[in-house]
Amino acid sequence: MHRSRRPGRSARREPAVAAEDAERLGFVTLAQFLRQLPALEVLHDAGNGGDRLRWVEPSELDNPTPYLLDGEFLLTAGLPFVAEGGSAEAVDAYVQRLVAARVGALGFGLEPYFDAVPDTVLQACRRHGLTLVSIPGSLPFAALGLEFSRLLESDNARTFRQLADTNRQLMRAVLSARPEHELLAALARRVPVWAVLVGADGRVRARGSAAPAGPGAFPGADSAALQPLLARLLSGSGPRVETDSFDAAGSALVFGYPLRSTRDANLGALVLGTDVPLTPAQNSVVSTAVGLLELLVRQRTSGSLAPSQLATALLLHPETTASGTARHITGLKDLLAQSTSSTRSAQLRVVQGIRLDNDGAGGQAGGGQRRAGEGQVRELLEWRRLFDTKLVELTDYGFAAVTRLKVDDALLAEVERLGWRLVVGSGTEFESLPEAYQRASSLRNRVLTSRRSVRADEVTWSVAGLLGTEAGTLLATRLLAPVLELEPERRDGLLGVLRAWLGENGSWDATAKTTGLHRNSVRRQIGIVAELLGLDLNRAQSRAELWIALQYTDIGRQDAQTPQER
Repeated sequence: MHRSRRPGRSARREPAVAAEDAERLGFVTLAQFLRQLPALEVLHDAGNGGDRLRWVEPSELDNPTPYLLDGEFLLTAGLPFVAEGGSAEAVDAYVQRLVAARVGALGFGLEPYFDAVPDTVLQACRRHGLTLVSIPGSLPFAALGLEFSRLLESDNARTFRQLADTNRQLMRAVLSARPEHELLAALARRVPVWAVLVGADGRVRARGSAAPAGPGAFPGADSAALQPLLARLLSGSGPRVETDSFDAAGSALVFGYPLRSTRDANLGALVLGTDVPLTPAQNSVVSTAVGLLELLVRQRTSGSLAPSQLATALLLHPETTASGTARHITGLKDLLAQSTSSTRSAQLRVVQGIRLDNDGAGGQAGGGQRRAGEGQVRELLEWRRLFDTKLVELTDYGFAAVTRLKVDDALLAEVERLGWRLVVGSGTEFESLPEAYQRASSLRNRVLTSRRSVRADEVTWSVAGLLGTEAGTLLATRLLAPVLELEPERRDGLLGVLRAWLGENGSWDATAKTTGLHRNSVRRQIGIVAELLGLDLNRAQSRAELWIALQYTDIGRQDAQTPQER
């Protein structure tokens, strides 16, 4: 008996999905199994190579279906097709029973009954869409079972690795700027479902699906069709799973999971849809995603109560921080500690971020012009994540935050990579936060001038210290320019006398003694400086500005002690 072949095609061909290799959690597919056994020959591919293969089962019964699970690879040596069983009607009925039982494929072993697959079997498999595989006589059925067991064992190990990797992806999504959207997208990438996150008000908050849905529509199932399921989810109590089924693509199986507060209040729901049952590994991923979403919605509701209460108290009772009772102060400190993930007694810091517009840095909180709407929300969430605080304000210069963190070098470097510079305030108490903010604000110009971050703990709190090297040098260059342009000998002598005179608070006699010059010579040289600079040196402001400028140039520092005229 000869095999029937399709014109122009080899009798052996790989299943249609064999080239795809798409990762799926917890699956040994028919295509995977066949790739491990090149001696097998696929006579008819029903296009189900990507389906789950449950087991490899030999049977010579005329009707083995009562003993089979769906998705099994049935093996036969051809005994059911001997004698009357080989008629076209009997073979057709046999294949129909296998298809009705959702058998994954039929493996036909050559020898001892047949040296080739009967044409009636091939034609029946083609008619009813059953994958047919020819097995050479040299390959015992036991070897197929052992190979499947080995592949299943290695797949279990691979599944555990995939689960670990998937969990890492879900955790990274939670820490992103749009955690709910990214979490659903990560879930839909690893589990073949569409996903919709619904708030307690029934409105869609986020979606995840390979096929995007239009505005106001659910992927897979119609929005109106899901309302009864959502009503059950949002009105019930306790942990549970609500199920439904719809005719729309990808919605044969629809599952709903309520998202609850710690006191069992309904905060929203997650709805998933698929056409095929999920594997245990995929259900494990879904359970993890539900848990993470529940934490996120709790954080968005219960977790935001502390900062909102704190803001309300300070807006309605601003005098509380200065003259409130000890009980009120303690209550505010508790709210502040909750808002900064801290304790009541821990020190706080004011951090100001200055955006360097010309750096062109990227990132969610990168430099450049701030985007309105969603962009501001992402930026705010990014700073809240980085500084582990809910107390962040977006400002015209960048942002301000109250944090318990000391802002170590690693965090500072991460922020600077985004194109920002920081003023990191000193540790302070609750009552001193306004003063801490003012001190941080006084350092912003220094950051803008130097384009470097500043720590308040490392600043010398003097005019020169606050001004900074770059700004001070710029002041000296511009204010002293007419003198600095003179010949070096003349320039150094005048600046040396000016430095000494200012240092002696304008005393002619003391300056003469310091410099070794006659007091009339001191008067004359100071007069020359005043004329060159166009300043009235009898004014305290002029003297102060010159003294500050001289702190940023070494010219004339030694000449103040060297006589130039006698």
